Amino acid sequence: MPTLLITGANRGIGLAMVGSFAIDGWKVHACCRHPERAKELRSMEGNITIHKLDVADELKVASLARELIDEPVDLLINNAGYYGEKTPFGETDYEDWMHHFKVNTMGPMRMAEAFVRHVGASEKKLIVNISSKVGSVGENTSGNSYPYRSSKCALNMVTKSLSIDLAERDITVLALHPGWVQTEMGGPDALISTAKSVSGLRKVIAKAGKEQTGQFINYDGTQIPW
Repeated sequence: MPTLLITGANRGIGLAMVGSFAIDGWKVHACCRHPERAKELRSMEGNITIHKLDVADELKVASLARELIDEPVDLLINNAGYYGEKTPFGETDYEDWMHHFKVNTMGPMRMAEAFVRHVGASEKKLIVNISSKVGSVGENTSGNSYPYRSSKCALNMVTKSLSIDLAERDITVLALHPGWVQTEMGGPDALISTAKSVSGLRKVIAKAGKEQTGQFINYDGTQIPW
């Protein structure tokens, strides 16, 4: 039975991922900051264990890694993300910007460092960082959103470096764009449903191997410019 460890599992793409993998018989470790509020997650059927976790908290991440020390993790999905209030140029909230980096960039790196042995002990050996096309320098034609854009751009660099540093452990590392999804973060005007996004992401994940490691890939399988 393959095992998934996923952060940000209480809503949106993360919640849909949990349900999709659980239905397919995966053992799922679903992490979120407030499990007591995660009614939909707690009501899901399958081999699902819910963990209270804030990826910005180094001690909590280390504690969970110790708790699961004997658990191989086939697939680590760093999905937890933060998108604060948009502020125009000249009104930047620098504390909020730092929080973007703590969650969107440092969080996935912290999870990778804490769980690298768990992933390395598994059969599939895959780390997926949920990034965003908004973090692509080449795709930026509208500006603004400095904190979110820069934190996801930095996550892409983290992904690339991890793919090189973990190659000797046969671990594949990807940055995936889920599309503009109809979630609380994506908003009601988004283009695709969570079901379509997750279906596409799972196809990319299923095909992932050494040839794809370090790539930035859209949910439809196409590569995205850095």
